[in-house]
Amino acid sequence: MKTIKGPAIFLAQFMGDNPPFDTLENLAKWAADLGYKGLQLPTNPRLLDLTLAAQSQTYCDEITGVLSQHGLQITELSTHLQGQLVAVHPAYNDLFDNFAAPHVRGNPAARTAWAIEQLKLAAKASQKLGLKAHVTFSGALAWPYLYPWPQRPPGLVETAFTELANRWLPILDAFDEAGVDLCYELHPGEDLHDGTSFDRFLEAVNQHPRASILYDPSHFMLQQLDYLAFIDIYHDRIKAFHVKDAEFRPNGKQGVYGGFSNWQDRAGRFRSLGDGQIDFKAIFSKMAQYDFPGWAVLEWECCLKHPEDGAAEGAAFIKQHIIRVADRAFDDFASGTVDQDQINKLLGL
Repeated sequence: MKTIKGPAIFLAQFMGDNPPFDTLENLAKWAADLGYKGLQLPTNPRLLDLTLAAQSQTYCDEITGVLSQHGLQITELSTHLQGQLVAVHPAYNDLFDNFAAPHVRGNPAARTAWAIEQLKLAAKASQKLGLKAHVTFSGALAWPYLYPWPQRPPGLVETAFTELANRWLPILDAFDEAGVDLCYELHPGEDLHDGTSFDRFLEAVNQHPRASILYDPSHFMLQQLDYLAFIDIYHDRIKAFHVKDAEFRPNGKQGVYGGFSNWQDRAGRFRSLGDGQIDFKAIFSKMAQYDFPGWAVLEWECCLKHPEDGAAEGAAFIKQHIIRVADRAFDDFASGTVDQDQINKLLGL
C-alpha cells in the first residue's frame, strides 16, 4: 500500500499583487512556513513561463530548485483556464474570453487552437519537471442543455461529446508521449462533471489510458452524488486529489440549483476544511485502500472564511487525515509457518 503525499496547496486562489502572494519564491516560503510539502502550480506567467518550461530543462531545474530550498515539490501543473477554452459554447464566448491571451480574444477558432497548444506545452513542461499527472478542465459544448427542457433533439449530446473527444484526443496523445496522466476536474459548468459524463467521454476517446480524474468531493456534494462510491468505481482513473470541503443544506426555497443566489446564500456552498459536511476520514481511508499514488492538495474556496485562515488550518487538517499505511498485518503476531501439506490437512484433502 501507498501513503498519500502531502499536505500540498493549489496556489491559484492565493496569487496577488502584494507579498507574500506576488511571486513563486514568496509563495513557496509562505506555504512552507504553514507546513505544506507540495505546491500545485497554475500555469500563470506570475509563477511559471509555460512556453519556456516546455522548451528548457535548465529553466525547469531552476523552478524546482527554488522550491527545494523551502522543502517543497511541485505536485502538478494546472491548466484549468486553458482547458476550459478547448471547448466553449457560444453563449459563454464573451465571459471566457478573458481567460485567453489577448491576441486570440474575439476569435473563437483561434482561441481554441491557442488553448490546445497550451495543453500540449503543459505536457512537455510536466515531463521536464518530472511530474506524473496534470490537472485541467474539459470545457463544455453541451452544458447549456443540461436540463432536458425544451427537449434535446436526438443526437445533440452525442455530437457534442464526439466533438469534445476530437479536440482532446491530440492532447491526450501528447500527454501519453510525455508519460503524464491528464486529470480532468469533474466540475459543474464542464461537460465532464460526473461519472456518467466521464463515461461518455471515455467511450468517445476510445478509453484513452491517459484520460484520468482529478477527484474533488466538494463538487459531488453539491450535486448530491455519492462521493465515496465514486472512488470505488473510478479509483483506477483517479490520479489527482483536491481536498475541498462543502455543505448542502436544502430548504423550502432552494436545492441543488440554488435559485440564482450568491454563494453565501446557496443551499450548496464550498467551505474551508473541517467546516463542511464531507467525510474526509472515509475518503482518505479509501485512497489508502486503493493505493492512490499522488498528493492531497488543498483547494481553498470558501465564501465565509478568510483565505489565509483557510490555508493555515488546511495544512494541519490534511496532515491529520493522511494515513501512514501499515507495513504488516495487524495479526501477524499470531502467524506461524504453514506448508502445503498442512494446508491440505486443514482442508481435509
